[in-house]
Amino acid sequence: MSQLGHYTEAIIIGILFGLIARIWMLRTDYRQYPTYPHGYIIHLSLGLIAAALGAVAVPALLEKDFTAVTFLTVAAQQFRDVRNMEREMLLNLDEMELVPRGKSYIEGIAMVFEGRNYLTIFTSLLTSLAAVLFKSWWSGSIVGIIVLLLIRFIKSGQVIREIADVSEGEIRIEGPNLYVDDIYIMNIGLDDNKKHILENALGVVLKPKNASGRVTLGNMGQRQAIIHNVSTILGVYRDTGEPALLPLAKRDLKDGRLGIFLLPQDRNIKEVFEVINLTPVLEGAVRQPTQAQN
Repeated sequence: MSQLGHYTEAIIIGILFGLIARIWMLRTDYRQYPTYPHGYIIHLSLGLIAAALGAVAVPALLEKDFTAVTFLTVAAQQFRDVRNMEREMLLNLDEMELVPRGKSYIEGIAMVFEGRNYLTIFTSLLTSLAAVLFKSWWSGSIVGIIVLLLIRFIKSGQVIREIADVSEGEIRIEGPNLYVDDIYIMNIGLDDNKKHILENALGVVLKPKNASGRVTLGNMGQRQAIIHNVSTILGVYRDTGEPALLPLAKRDLKDGRLGIFLLPQDRNIKEVFEVINLTPVLEGAVRQPTQAQN
């Protein structure tokens, strides 16, 4: 086979595995983003472009066509612009939520979509490189499969159960004060709101496993992400104009425990525990004070 034929084969197999990687990393879940089908079309189109750039880069560089590096630089700028676009759109959508995601959660989602385009380029580039070096499409396929397995590991970050123990807390109202166990949540003035809370509320306490988890749970964005996930998956017993029925999370300043006041429509405490345990730890909320050098 001619050198041009090898390059064509490498480009095709690189684009194929890059697109497979992007499809693998793309899904619509409880966050309802990306939307289906139009959000899928946008992100798959960007994935195809990223895969093509990564696959073409190897033959171009081997032929000393260094303009390929310029194209990769332009692509990086475009993906940063996509991140900004996703952030702005999600911030606008967040204004319509009964329980908002919060800016930290939105920034994390936007960051993930940018990063996954880079992973697509990385997959197609390594697959194409292997196909060119070993001059066979099956060598590129083997490398592509290995990279896909690595991506599966990379794309799964920490979840709450890795940094905290989740347990049920008692909802108490003493006078106008609402507590989850002994953690103060907020002031409730109207008797009607107190009645709704006592009938429908659930309390959850998160006990951090170490100092790093304590600081991470103290992040306001992380708390809002937990509340949003529970409210989205299990529903929320509130409507607009009812600030007293807004789920909240407050911290015990002595030991760092996090008390969460929830109003799920599905009052199944086991499902609440599962949702909280599987809530992702936001990259912007992670703190590692126990690993700081003295």
